[in-house]
Amino acid sequence: QNNPADIPKVTWLSGLYNPQSFLTAICQVTAQKNSAELDKLVTWTDVTKKLAVEEVEGVSRDGAYITGLNVQGARWDVSGGILERSKPKEMFCKMPIINVKALPADKVDVSTGVYVCPTYKTEFRGPTF
Repeated sequence: QNNPADIPKVTWLSGLYNPQSFLTAICQVTAQKNSAELDKLVTWTDVTKKLAVEEVEGVSRDGAYITGLNVQGARWDVSGGILERSKPKEMFCKMPIINVKALPADKVDVSTGVYVCPTYKTEFRGPTF
């Protein structure tokens, strides 16, 4: 049951030393599975309504479930599936579990209804690698 070789249902992304490599690995697995070119894939996220790891039934079929992300200066409305203004005196809001997958860049449409959100692994807003 606790075999370290098993793929986890949900990965704690903020607990990884180099989270970018995990996201790249998602793209690499998709590229190999679909015989696609790695440089023509982008990561795409779907925010679920699940707040706890126990609510996830199994591993993602087409990517990986992640947890450990927070929104600063806003909040995520789980029931509506939208980003909202933060509550008074609430600086950070925990995000629900997110499904990260790789999609072909030419099939991704961010022109309507999609917020392209910057993601940082520190509170410093600049080139931190």
